[in-house]
Formats: sequence, C-alpha cells, structure tokens
Amino acid sequence: MSYIKLQLGCMVIIMYIVVTYIKAIRKNKGITYNKIFGALLFVVPLAVLFDGATAWSVNSLETVPIWMNRLLHLGFFLSMDTAMIITAIYMYDQILGINSKKMKANVLMIFPFVLSVILIIVGIPYLTFVRGEVTNFSRGFSVYVCFASLGLYYGALLFLVISRHKYLPNSKIAGTLSFIIIPGVLLTIQLIFEEVLISAISPTLLLLGIYVDFENPALRRLTIFNKQMVENVAGIVENRDNDTGGHINRTRSYVMLILNKMRTEKKYRNIITNSYIIQVVNAAPLHDIGKISTSDSILHKPGKLTKEEYEEMKMHSVNGANIIKEIFKGIDDPVFEKIAYEVARYHHEKFNGKGYPDGLAGDQIPLHARIMAVADVFDAVSQPRVYRAAMTRDESFKIIEEGIGTDFDPNIAKIFLDSREEVEELLNELSDQAVTLKREADL
Repeated sequence: MSYIKLQLGCMVIIMYIVVTYIKAIRKNKGITYNKIFGALLFVVPLAVLFDGATAWSVNSLETVPIWMNRLLHLGFFLSMDTAMIITAIYMYDQILGINSKKMKANVLMIFPFVLSVILIIVGIPYLTFVRGEVTNFSRGFSVYVCFASLGLYYGALLFLVISRHKYLPNSKIAGTLSFIIIPGVLLTIQLIFEEVLISAISPTLLLLGIYVDFENPALRRLTIFNKQMVENVAGIVENRDNDTGGHINRTRSYVMLILNKMRTEKKYRNIITNSYIIQVVNAAPLHDIGKISTSDSILHKPGKLTKEEYEEMKMHSVNGANIIKEIFKGIDDPVFEKIAYEVARYHHEKFNGKGYPDGLAGDQIPLHARIMAVADVFDAVSQPRVYRAAMTRDESFKIIEEGIGTDFDPNIAKIFLDSREEVEELLNELSDQAVTLKREADL
C-alpha cells in the first residue's frame, strides 16, 4: 500500500475533475463537450492507474509473474505517451486550432507517437527489473523510448506555449506556463532519479491545469453569460431597426465562415488563431450598437436619406465605438474590448480609403473590420429593408464581386465568393430558423 499512496491521491483529484466536468456538461446545455479533453479524462486515469499497478508489481517480484509485470508496464508506457500527445494536441487546438484538411501536418504530429508505440511493444519482452535501495524499478529499451517520446512531445508543447503565448488570453498565460513547466521538471527528476516513482503527478497536473484554465465549468458559464449579454444588447439595437435578430445571426455566421476559410491560408496562419476567431465572432454582434443613438425617423425612413440624415446615420460607427469603450472599460479582456471597438468603428471603412468615419485604406483597416465589412454589406443587400426590396442572391454576390479592391479587401472578398455554396446553405438554414421562431412567437 505504501507504494501507491501518491497514485491514490492523484486519482482522487482526477475523479473530482471527471465528475465535476461531466455533471456540468449534462446540467448546462450551453457548455459544449470538448472531445479532446474528454479523451484526456479517459487516458490520464488509466496512466495513473497503471502507474500505481506497476509501482506495486515491480516491488512484488516474488509473487507477480514476470509476464504480468511487463504487461502492466506496457499499459503504463502507452497510457503515459498517449496522455502527453493528447495534451499537446489539446493545447495546439487552443492556441492555433487544428486544421483537419492539413494531412501532412497532422501526420507529422502523430508519426512520433505511432513509432513510439511500435518500439515500446517490440522492447517489452526485454524489460528488466532492478532492486533499488528504496524501491525497485524497471529498465530497458521500452523505458527509454517512452521517456524519449514524452520528452519530444513535452518539448514541442513547451515551445508552442512559449513561442505562441500571445495567442492566449493574458489571464491564462501564467497559469498555462505553470502547469506545463512543473510536470516537465517532475518528469526530468523521474528520469534522473529512477527510484523516485513520481510519474503519476505529471499527467495529473497537466489535466488539472487544463481543467482550471480552459475547461472550468464556472468560467465557461460566465463566458456564456457574457456572450448572451452582448447578444441581448445588440438585439435591442437591432429590433429598433425592424429586424428580429436575423442580421446578428447571419453576419456572425458569415464572419465565422470567412475566418475558418482564412485560417487555412498560409498568409493568415499566425493571425487567425482559435482565440482570435472566438473574440471576433463574439464581437461581431456589436458592430451596429451605435444605432441605438440614431433617431427612429432615420432608421425607419422608407425613402432615400437626405445629406444631413445620412451624416447622422454615419455617426453610428463612431457612437458605437464610444459605447463599447464605456461598456467594457476596465474589463479583464482588453483584447476583446479592442476588437469590438474596431469592428464597430471601422466596419464601414472601404479598402480604397473612401469609407467612413476615418477614411482608412488597405491594411490600415483592422483585419476584423475588413471581414465584418464583407459580411455586413452582403447581408444588407440580400435582405429586405424598409426603403427597398431584397436583391436576388446573384445580385448580392455581384455587389461583393464589384467591390473587390475598392470597397473590400480582395483576399477576403474572394474567400467569401469562393464559399458561395456554403454561404447559401447558411442563409437557407438561418431563414428556416427565423421562420420557425416567428411561428412559435405567433402561437
């Protein structure tokens, strides 16, 4: 029993995380289940379980058959390696996002693990056990392969977090570095001092760190609440403009589609991260928040606006940016505040510098505002307005095409046009949802 006290303590922590996470997922429909983290919840307990089993079996050489000892060590080596690669994949997804279409990169990521599994299995029959002064321990080719694989993925993980730390929210950088560095130190100690047997702590700390910083249900509920608050505020403004949430949902969906397409291109690889996508998509509903200060007579005018009325309408971008500055002043996420501010202020800027309010041109316009401009204009022309009927889909896409290089960033507009089939699928789906919601509201 003395050999597995550490593993029992680790297992208590792990079970608490597993139970809390599963309960939160079942109880809160808004909290989505992360499959990669779910795999980690399955593998880490196995690694700790096998660690405890091997700590007992290697110190019971007189009673435990050699084949069982080797089998238990095989389970330990494989589960430890699996836990480490899943951790690396999870963090890669959080920081840069996994692209399922980039097969070459995915193969390169998995290949060392597959090779390690093969070599560990091949070397297991030659595993030996050494009697130490404090405790017994294993030696052999499989041990060295396992730790080499752990070291490789740990090094890649540490490099990723340090080199791409700016893609993490500021509030998570210190915590992430801590739960990455400390397990690495413990693995190094285990490798140097073979009798220590503290391997179980490393996967436990990695799981705990990811849970606290990324998967904590309480923090995720708060994030959902903040997102809903943003949507409600934007919805109030939108309802004044004779819409019922359609514009928010459609433009946000177009923005997400464009971002996901852009992240597959080399030019945007280090810009369009998971964190950036989330921030921009969450900020998109606020792009027209300044219309709350525009008079109803202008918003609902069925005819063409006068020059004075148009100048007042144009002020919604400046007013919206100022409102966002006030609402989110002092929040713990200055990156979101900046993105939301720039989306609201600059989404009517044109690529040729002839937009408003500041006459910015080309790359002077923040990337997220250039994306929002395409989504906003397409939805504006493809939907009916109080002063005109909706354009046909062909006409709407033609507007985007004609605006390439003048109104819109050429790359972003082209990505949108090349995604026409997906845009139309989104439009059909959102139209069906709007009809359903209207029927339910009328009942």
